Amino acid sequence: MKRYLITAALVLGANSVWAQQSATQAADDHSAHHPTTTAAPAPATDLAEGEVRKVDKAAGKITLRHGQIKSLDMPPMTMVFVVADAAMLDQVKPGDKVRFRAADQGGKLTVTQIEAAN
Repeated sequence: MKRYLITAALVLGANSVWAQQSATQAADDHSAHHPTTTAAPAPATDLAEGEVRKVDKAAGKITLRHGQIKSLDMPPMTMVFVVADAAMLDQVKPGDKVRFRAADQGGKLTVTQIEAAN
């Protein structure tokens, strides 16, 4: 009886390892047939809404009173952001309603996209 249990355990263990290796190999084989693609841009629904409070072109910063920023798990508040591209600041002025995307880039909260709200 002991011999039977030991043999059964060895067979089941070997089958488990074989199944795991087969699944990994199948995934590797499948991905080898498809070129690597870059991530698609985030949909517009990922944009946060806000109001421009201040534009500081010299410092490359913008102050926004914003709603929740889901991508940063941030509640509504007013705060200063740096901008990824200073040219974005030419598109906005205080009082403008905007939709924007922000990211944590090296510890700095950065506006990476901004557009007029509809």
